[in-house]
Formats: sequence, structure tokens, C-alpha cells
Amino acid sequence: MALHHARSGRGAFKSTTMATLPTGEPRQEQQTQSQRQHVQQHHTWPDAPRPEGPYAEALAKVKPLIDANAPMSDASLVQALNIAAISSLGLKQPEDAERYWRRAIDVQPDFVEAYNSLGILFKGMGRLEEAESIYRQLLCVRPDYVEGHNNLGAVLFDLNRLPDAEAAYRDAIARRADCTEAYHNLGKLLHATKRFAEAEEAYRKALQLQPNLVENHVHLGNTLQQLNRLAEADDAYQRALAIRIDIPEVHHNRGIVLKMLGRLSESEASYRRAIAFRPNFHLARFSLGSLLLSIGRYEEAWRLYESRYEQEGNIHHHSASVLRCPRWRGEPLAGKRLLVWQEDGLGDMIQFGRYLPLLEAQGVTHITFACASALRRLFERVDGVDDVMSHGEALLRSNTYDMWTSLISVPAYLHTTLRTIPPALAVTADPALMRQWAGRLAALPAGRKVGLVWRGNPKHHNDANRSVPSLAALAPLWSVPDICFVSLQKGLGEDEANAPPANQPLLHLGSEVADFADTAAIVAQLDLLICVDTSTAHLAASLGKRCWVLLPAHDVDWRWLRERSDSPWYPDTVRLFRQAENEGWGALIERVREALSDVEFR
Repeated sequence: MALHHARSGRGAFKSTTMATLPTGEPRQEQQTQSQRQHVQQHHTWPDAPRPEGPYAEALAKVKPLIDANAPMSDASLVQALNIAAISSLGLKQPEDAERYWRRAIDVQPDFVEAYNSLGILFKGMGRLEEAESIYRQLLCVRPDYVEGHNNLGAVLFDLNRLPDAEAAYRDAIARRADCTEAYHNLGKLLHATKRFAEAEEAYRKALQLQPNLVENHVHLGNTLQQLNRLAEADDAYQRALAIRIDIPEVHHNRGIVLKMLGRLSESEASYRRAIAFRPNFHLARFSLGSLLLSIGRYEEAWRLYESRYEQEGNIHHHSASVLRCPRWRGEPLAGKRLLVWQEDGLGDMIQFGRYLPLLEAQGVTHITFACASALRRLFERVDGVDDVMSHGEALLRSNTYDMWTSLISVPAYLHTTLRTIPPALAVTADPALMRQWAGRLAALPAGRKVGLVWRGNPKHHNDANRSVPSLAALAPLWSVPDICFVSLQKGLGEDEANAPPANQPLLHLGSEVADFADTAAIVAQLDLLICVDTSTAHLAASLGKRCWVLLPAHDVDWRWLRERSDSPWYPDTVRLFRQAENEGWGALIERVREALSDVEFR
């Protein structure tokens, strides 16, 4: 049962992490326990032994009768085989359980509970195709068997055949309108396919049927969070905790929502409760680190932020597992060859590139920077970097280095505080590229040149909040005289830039930009960049250009801190324009227009 998903952090840190309700049992044992309970609840055998005592004792009573082919009716034999299967499962002998249930079906082909039990067993063992087959056989025997439709849906969901899974869940509901589990499973599927309003409806129906089912409250909270109904999501999580207080994932989820609501002290307390219930809950430690970074408590925050390397399944854990040299954790670097590995966003690398000179100052003999191709030409011009190469090439050579690190790990080991943030990386534009782009910029009429980026990466978890919805929303800026606008928009939004509204003339260059070296050559010739929270902001600031960053009211990235219009990371270049609570982009853009009209700028 999925209980939480990360929405803290940035870029690579947003990947969803799934968890189960803690029961003290490993995953497969949870499945077999569920299967045992299901089988016991659905049939009664008054004339045969029941597995109510120890499983070994129950098996000892029926196994000799089965093995000896003792004379008994088919009904009694099926009873004995079922008891043997349940007992074998209880003794963690799934192969024997399978054999007994298959034999029971041979004896009584309409024994639907055996089909269902086998399906649950196969699903728990990861034998999904066999589970699907056995459920379809079950439904041929009894088409109205509700549990069969629901359980078939669960198997199809795991097989990622989502339309078929949805149909199976709806078949279960059509046959029994009070099938809570089918509503719950349908809600999970609808959430997974981003049909959040429908998912909410399914979860609420499940809660009408079983108000105290904690999983439904949790999943409803997750769905309401996606719908940006944060106060309602918090209420759902609190209802879950009122039923059961000791679920770390729920405290973590609530911490995320409270952070988004701006209730930071409560968010911190929720994260700490999650960690108290599970000290090795690395996602909660990472989320707490992100929160503390956002309020400037760097001393504790950096250490917690490093827990991203302990989260199995994410890019950071993967990096640590494949690179063939030790990860640097603050050891002396004098005389060492160091591999600096990009595993975070492009803007992150520009922001934290400021630590490259500090690493060089530690006495490193050679620094190789492994990065995406979009950064390669830019970082080839950075002092202190001896080599720039692709991730694939660096991975093959990783055993030739003494250590590796991510740039975002460096402040943890250099003990960076708000007062000791190093100066921004001294990025320079390639003069040849500047001459190339100067010809395009020369076509603009006289006036100040202002760059624009109004949309970020659509895959970012907070893109719906942090991106301006359209180029048209920026129209008030065109009322300021003697300004020429240059679009650096890439990806989503390029279509608008290629065909801007008639009252918003601009020079669109984003579609022609190959990488950050091109972008740097353009930005270096602008007077100002106005952008949302995206990598271009870090590039402009590192070039020494004035940059105005437009920030949403909720879920602002930690690096921009809280309730301030400047940035200690870029004290001389960046100005932050923040949405007020319940303020739309229109009001914020009007404030930007007023600032753009300021005589000090013009």
C-alpha cells in the first residue's frame, strides 16, 4: 500500500518512494498472512481438522491421510488438501501449498477459493502472469466472484496494464457496490494515472464503507496534495494518525504538506516524529534537511541532506553503487585525483560550481567533471577543472580516481553556513560565441535588452506552481518603454515564443541554443534576465548579470530561503519576486513591471 511520495528537494530528488504499512513482517510474509486470512474467512469445514493450532500440528493430522490416499469423499479430500495448503504456507513452504491447492482443484474444479488462494500466492511470489491466468480460470468457473475481479485487477496493475486493471476493479464494484478494497485499489490506479479528482471520489467512497481504514485516509491525503488542496490533505493525514499514530510515512507526508502551507515549525516536528518512529527513514531525514536548508539552518541541514545517498532506488544511491572509487566524505585531498560527478540539476551544478576552486585549494592534483552535454562547453572554460567528460566515459574510468564527490555534498564537509557561502563560480562566455550571437542581437531596436524565461522543466514536481502559465501573462512588461525582450525559452513555451502575441514583440533565440555555452554568450550581452526558478537564473548570476527570479507562494526551492528578496548565494546580482499568499501571477508581474520602470534601472 503506497503511503508516501517525496515532493521535497529538487530535480532528481523528486522521484516517488513507496512504502508499506509496518507490520513487523517482511513483504512476502505480509502477502502469505493476507492469503491465509482470506482462505480461512471464506470456507468452513465442520467435518475436518482446522488449522487453528500450530501449522505443523495441523499438517501432521492431514498429510498422512493425503499421502496414503485414505478412503474419503471428494469433499473431505478437498477439505484436507486445503488445510494442508494453508498449513504449508504457514510453515513457509509455498511450493507445497501450491501443490495441495492444485490437487484440490483437480478433485473439485469449481473450488474457487483454491483458485483465489493460488492467485494471491503467485502475486506474492512475483509470478504475475501465472496469477493472471489462475484468476481468469476462476472467473470462468464463477463470473460473479467479486474477490476474483478485484484481485485480478491488482495483478494487472502490477503488470502495468492499467486499462485492464481499471476494468477489473469496476467489474468488482458493479457486482458488489460495498467492495471497499476495490474502491481503494481503483483510487490507487486513478492516482497513478493522474486522474486525481476521480481518485478522490474512489477513496471517499471507500471511507464511507470503512471510515477507520487508515490506508484510505493516507491515500486520500496524497491525492488531495496533488490537487493542491493542502489543508484538506493535512486533515486526511491527521485522521490517519488519529487511528494509528506510529506510521512514519504519514508523519513524513504531513510534514511535506505543512511545509507547503508555510507552517514550518510544525513541518519540522512532523519530520522529526517520522524519524523518531524509524531512525533509518532516510527520505524523512532528507526532507528534514531540505526544510532546514530553506530556513538557513545549514549546520544540521547539510548532514541530513546527505541521506539522499541511502535512499534505495534514487539516482544518488545508484551513483554510489556504480562508481568504482570511494565517495569523498571530508578526508584530506592533498595529492588525490578527484572525480566530480553531476547527479543533480543543471542549475545545481552552476550554483555549486563555486566549490570547485575550494576543492582545488585542498591540494587535489586533478579534477575531472562528469556532466551532461549541455554543461560541457561551459565548464571547459572553468578554472580548476582539468577534464570535462560524459558520465559514461567517466564511469568507465572511475577506478582511476582516488575519490568521487557530488558538488552538492561539498558544503557538508566544508561546514558551509549562511555567513560562509563562497562567491559564485566565475563563469565566462566564449568570445567567439558572443560574436556569433551579437549579430542576432544587433537586429533589435535601441533600448535595454531583457531576457525572459517563463517556464521551467515540465517534469519538475512543482512546475505547475513555479512556471508562469503563458507568455501572455507577461504582457504588462511590454508597457515599459525602451525595452527589447529576448526569449531564451526552451522546451515547453517555445511555441508561444515563436508566435508571440502582436502586442508582445520579442526576439526568440531559445530554439537555436545548443547548450549553456550558447546561453552564456547571449546572457552576457543582456542588461537583465527575468525568469522563473530555472537553471538560467544561476547562469546569469554567475556571469555577473542582474537576474530577477519569480517565485511561487508555495513549495519554493530551499536555496531561495524564505521571506527575503535577496539571495546570499548571489548577493550582488539576484533579486527575488515572491508571490504573496493567495496572490496570482498577475499581481506579481505588476510588481515586476513597476520595478522595470524604476529610473535606477532605466
